[in-house]
Parts: sequence; C-alpha cells; structure tokens
Amino acid sequence: MPPRNWKRFRANNLRDAMRACKDYAQEKHQLSVARIAELMGDVTEDSLYGWLSKGRMPVALVPTFELVCGAHFVSDWLAASAGRMVIAMPKGRKPSEAELHQITEDCSSAMRKLAAFYANPTKADTAELMELLQRHLEQVAFQHRNVGQYIAPELEF
Repeated sequence: MPPRNWKRFRANNLRDAMRACKDYAQEKHQLSVARIAELMGDVTEDSLYGWLSKGRMPVALVPTFELVCGAHFVSDWLAASAGRMVIAMPKGRKPSEAELHQITEDCSSAMRKLAAFYANPTKADTAELMELLQRHLEQVAFQHRNVGQYIAPELEF
C-alpha cells in the first residue's frame, strides 16, 4: 500500500481526524499507540484506544495528542466544522519551483471545475469543487503570509 499524501489529507469527521493523527505518528515517527499514550503523560493505552474508537477525547488532551503525533488533523477538522479555514504559519522560506507549479495546477483545476459548475450546476461534483477551492485559498493565503515573513523573518532564540 503506498503511503498517504498527508499534505492533502482532510478528515471527514472527528474519528477520522483522530485516527489520521495516530496513523501519521505510526508512519512518520514509528510510534505505537502504547508509546503515544506514554508520551501524552497520564494516559493509559486502553483510554487512548477507547477515544480513538469512539472519536471522542477530552479537549484538554487534544493539543498534547497532536504534539506527540506531529500532526494537527483534529484541530483542522474542528476549525473546518465551524466554517473556518486553517492555514499553516509559514516560516519565510522560499518555495521550490515544484511547489509553485503545484499551486498553479491546483488553481487551474479549481477554476476549470468552477466554470463547469456555473455552466451546469446539476452535473457538477460540488464536494470536489469545494475541496479544490479551499485548497487553492489555503495555498494562496500561505504564500501571502510567507512573503511577509520572508521580508521580516522571525528570529529564533
């Protein structure tokens, strides 16, 4: 099975978001559920398995869970479910040519689908169109902020 493209992953519900964080930790950091629970502190493996199966976790533990896993799918899903868009904070790094080409391709794809939607709304896949438009907005907003950070980068202490 090929590895997931984590940059494009979007959870459909809270359970998917929590499981994606766990899967990311297993795939990218080789962390087992037992190790994730241990690194979270006062959490048992059984509790973590229960939360993952039910898709429920105490909200105070979400930041710790995401920090240990190295992914923020739960926070992203919570924001998206409230009608908000989450954009990763850039560091002022110059993007590669491949990244800029990907933004251009995503924009072109979104605009083609948008034109097709307005030409015939009944035949369009609105879920796919909304995902493409959201991805495009996130990419452009990221680059907007990145240009500002590139001009005046944050200093590390």
